[in-house]
Amino acid sequence: MKTPRSGSVGSVEGIYPTLSVQRSRLFTALNKTYTDQEFDELCFEFGVELDEITNEREEAEKMGATEAQLKTLSTETVYKIDVPANRYDLLCNEGLSRSLRIFLGQQEAPTYQLVEPASGKREVMTVKASTKGVRPHVVCAILRNITFNQERYESFIDLQDQLHRNLCRMRTLVAIGTHDYDTVEGPFEYHAKTPESIDFVPLTETDRSFTAKDLMEHYETDPSCKHLKPYVPIIKDEPLYPVIYDQKGTVLSLPPIINGRHSRIQLTTTNVFIECTATDLTKANIVLDTVVAMFSEHCAQPFTVEPVDVVYEETGEIQTTPILFSRTETAKVDFVNSLIGIKCDAERMVELCHKMQLGPAELLPDGETLRVTVPCTRSDILHAVDIAEDIGIAYGYNNIVKKVPTTCTVGGEQPLNHFGDLLREEIARAGYIEVLTHGLLSTHDNYTALRKEEDGLAVSLSNPANIEYEVIRTTLLPGLLKVLEHNKSASFSGGFKIFEISDVVLKDLEHVVTESIVGSKNSRRLAAVYAGPTAGFEIIHGLVDRVMCLSEVAPDEAYIKNSIKGDEEKYRVTREGLVYTIAEGSDPMFFQGRAADILMKRDGGEFKKIGSFGVVHPEVLKKFDIGYPASMLEINIEDLM
Repeated sequence: MKTPRSGSVGSVEGIYPTLSVQRSRLFTALNKTYTDQEFDELCFEFGVELDEITNEREEAEKMGATEAQLKTLSTETVYKIDVPANRYDLLCNEGLSRSLRIFLGQQEAPTYQLVEPASGKREVMTVKASTKGVRPHVVCAILRNITFNQERYESFIDLQDQLHRNLCRMRTLVAIGTHDYDTVEGPFEYHAKTPESIDFVPLTETDRSFTAKDLMEHYETDPSCKHLKPYVPIIKDEPLYPVIYDQKGTVLSLPPIINGRHSRIQLTTTNVFIECTATDLTKANIVLDTVVAMFSEHCAQPFTVEPVDVVYEETGEIQTTPILFSRTETAKVDFVNSLIGIKCDAERMVELCHKMQLGPAELLPDGETLRVTVPCTRSDILHAVDIAEDIGIAYGYNNIVKKVPTTCTVGGEQPLNHFGDLLREEIARAGYIEVLTHGLLSTHDNYTALRKEEDGLAVSLSNPANIEYEVIRTTLLPGLLKVLEHNKSASFSGGFKIFEISDVVLKDLEHVVTESIVGSKNSRRLAAVYAGPTAGFEIIHGLVDRVMCLSEVAPDEAYIKNSIKGDEEKYRVTREGLVYTIAEGSDPMFFQGRAADILMKRDGGEFKKIGSFGVVHPEVLKKFDIGYPASMLEINIEDLM
């Protein structure tokens, strides 16, 4: 059984990554011993959370380990600490303990430096043009004269694992490779080659060699390599695989899958070559800066890194990495005070910034603006609000004086939300089950699967995680159809009746994009579907009339005469001036002749379309793999307000 390793980084739980670290190791790094209560309070003051106090044996017991397995495990106390998802510098013992020491005033924030090699000649990584279609970017660095022990080695590996799970998005954006620099010989070359032409001994084997093609199949089927199986699909179907060679043709790594065994890191390693291949160059630089900033403290000359020249053969461009990118940001003193709710002078703010590694900080000559230096480890600082947040943490939330607000207001629901809640209750009483579907979907599902042409109203994502998240939905109907698709095995003798009241997002074509107008707008919709042995058009039609009645919108006199028999007076209970009617529709997702538009007018004006309903076309049902008829409804409930 695989159990959490002492000092290892745990899995992501909720929104926060969890760092698991031995208490004794952490206290040694902090030069002080705390009680559990004292350390819990310290974590709160610093802006992280001590989530759990446990040990290896307890964790294994929860997983059902046997007595024999439990005997080999440690009972030493382990702290599980939740850290903010964008604080990559806190994902290892080195980073957390260093940040806490700076926060407590035990040390100054380090300055990270690039140091040229003693030979005067930088190492070179040449990027071949063939990599352009697979993973086009690579960044590199060298840590010289580093000293590893077991604890440091484990922390070094664990930081890479946690970065892979978070910032690197399971290695799809960035993959980290670390190598014993003394076992390889530069210059290095980054290629993309056919799977059959790549042959090497991977890190997971002792002496067995594989071609890249055989290795993918091995990792997909071998239970002992199941931790690598999730990464195989990233490149498996590509015609060319990325691979890094040294001067002698030795394979360093097959990113993003595995490193070669020849250059593996060991406790005796003293010089480390780091390469990060990527599809996102910005994130690659953040990852590399984070790794070298955390572990350069173990070098003979702390916080120094040797740069590498990355040469792109196709363009001749040379990029020197790591960047160790630092920059300055500003924030108004009054803005910080008002946002936090304190009265702190500028000089005090400068001191607080140093506690949060935002130094050197200074007050500009205008006496109103604070300028801070953001180090390479703080890529989470994007705006003056982030500076204010850090100042608030350093000031101490417990030190903020509670005040009675100067204004007296009573909170309440927005009218649109209240109206939506009332509709939810009534539609549920009509026998419909509420669902909540995803706001992102593919262009195919939003348009093509509904037999519609793209209308230019969908807001698209510039960097979707996959094809399923290309655009923000402009209609709720695909989500309901997907619910039916994923519940095909359920019994539907009485029919499925589901609904959703939620927002869609549309491009705002009436306004030019500015700082305050983003070019898109939300629209609250009601969508419902009946699916079962019959098409159920009359059932959805009945729901339309019920919703309009509840909204106190009366049917038009002609509609009452033609469609409503016996309940005329009930349907005349209305808000004065609002009437609706039903007209034949032409929405291509519905059967021709079995589609209707819902029209409403105010104070004798022109009828305006506010929704539609009808029997879903078989081609649409086939696209969502639904084998029975269905009728659907969608109304813009903002128009009913």
